[in-house]
Amino acid sequence: MKSGIEANCSGLGWFPARPSFRLAGTVRIRPMQSFRHFLLFAALFATPVFAAEPSPLGIWRTIDDETHEVKALVEIDEQHGVLSGHIVKLFRHPGEIQDPVCKACEGERHDQRVIGMTILWNFRRDDDVWDGGEILDPEKGKIYRCKLHPIDGGARLEVRGFIGISLLGRTQVWERQPP
Repeated sequence: MKSGIEANCSGLGWFPARPSFRLAGTVRIRPMQSFRHFLLFAALFATPVFAAEPSPLGIWRTIDDETHEVKALVEIDEQHGVLSGHIVKLFRHPGEIQDPVCKACEGERHDQRVIGMTILWNFRRDDDVWDGGEILDPEKGKIYRCKLHPIDGGARLEVRGFIGISLLGRTQVWERQPP
């Protein structure tokens, strides 16, 4: 009469050379081979989890708070671990100036074209939020402190602009531009 698990430990002394186990009527299983398969499986499928972490890098559609229409496309990129973003396209109505300049901006941005203007700068990663940066509202010429937080697996981006502390501000949600 055989038991449910039959051990085949061929080798010398206390340490078998290649232990294997056979379930009655099934395939032989070698523990080290199974462990190697597990490591291979874990390496193949764990890597995309780390690589698929949401990021604010890419092109985003900004949405108007009142009309809920797309206002602009902003491209966010990274240089030496610091994020910045510039306007790549504006969506204007036929009666509006199609290539406006920033009349309300101060300093070097005054009377500069809005298309191509850097409106986000100095963002550094802090866990799943990019913080410490600033954002320019080209319509008002105002600069606010800002935080960026990818949500919905990176499909949307919470952009929180504020004065002083984060509680005193407002949040816009931008949508990732499809490729």
